Amino acid sequence: MPHTLASLVNHTALKLTVLAGEERLDVPVRWAHASELIDPVPYMEGGELLLITALKLDAEDPEATRRYVRRVAEAGVVGLGFAVGVNYEDIPDALVVAARELGLPLLGVPRRTPFIAISKAVSAAVAADQYRAVTAGFEAQRELTRAALSAEGPAELLARLAAHLDGWAALYDASGAVVAAAPDWAARRAARLADDVGRLRERPAPASSVVSDTDGDDRVELQSLGTGRRARGVLAVGTGAPLGTAERYAVHSAVALLTLTTERSRALQDAEQRLGAAVLKMLLAGEPDHARAVAGRLYGGLLDAPFRMVVAEPVAADDPSAGGSADAGSPAALDALADAMDAAAARSGEAVLAVPDGGRLIVLVADGGAAADACAAYAAEVEARAGAQA
Repeated sequence: MPHTLASLVNHTALKLTVLAGEERLDVPVRWAHASELIDPVPYMEGGELLLITALKLDAEDPEATRRYVRRVAEAGVVGLGFAVGVNYEDIPDALVVAARELGLPLLGVPRRTPFIAISKAVSAAVAADQYRAVTAGFEAQRELTRAALSAEGPAELLARLAAHLDGWAALYDASGAVVAAAPDWAARRAARLADDVGRLRERPAPASSVVSDTDGDDRVELQSLGTGRRARGVLAVGTGAPLGTAERYAVHSAVALLTLTTERSRALQDAEQRLGAAVLKMLLAGEPDHARAVAGRLYGGLLDAPFRMVVAEPVAADDPSAGGSADAGSPAALDALADAMDAAAARSGEAVLAVPDGGRLIVLVADGGAAADACAAYAAEVEARAGAQA
């Protein structure tokens, strides 16, 4: 909990009294600062309790006092602490009236309470808040790490993260499809962010953005996953308010753990591609039995059932000046096609064998399966885009 004016007033050792602004004592105090300048505003950041003795201020002049109180209140000062018995035996009525008119809390500081005692109390509270935030962040990191190593993997990690944030979390794959969300209802919310996720995926990882829409009253942060030029996934978190320090630690921990997971999966995919290249060569050489023996159970029943071979090559556009983020003539188009087919196969539980071959992509997919349909849909989209540019 942040330190407030109320907690300072309730601090038994300080003996502070409230003379104005009783209804605003729950405001957080970021710092306590002493200044006798007539205009201390250039040295304020907002959120301070300003401590004064009115050494230079004529605190009995209603007009001068009103201008001073208005100036510091507009600068974000959350309260005034006035030293009693230093330059004035009591707090001048003009200062009390001005503070009440402007709704600025005014605290009386007895002579036996030095300003440094108030500053120390605020400083200690700020340090305690920071320590609690760091401790909570480390505990969240340990909890998320255990979740990432569990059998449920990313799904359990998202559930723990959502509970820690008191919000929701969702994970998108490299194609931008939602693969997991927590709680379950968050999948619908996450699906509405497809366009924002798509824009983030076009930026080199790591990247982030804050988004929202008219259908949701939450604040959504998107974080890309991966270390290369292309994002391997996106993490979305939705909360009712901006993230605090502890929540920020938790999100950063989740991003790191999910990035490790995706990069580890990427290394395994590279190994599978090398094995897949060998299997493909055997099939093309007319040795299906050897191919099945080498593949083992890696591709499930893909090699035993009717399958289709997809060969995709980049084709130079007729008009090189034509726009398009991933036209048919760019290697990025093959990457996008591979992502779309992988995502479709993962959602339907199919196996695919994808092998980059020089400048082209060779994929074995189940005949009539979801991956084949995703390939046809992607080809139709590319043709439609090319026709629109013609």
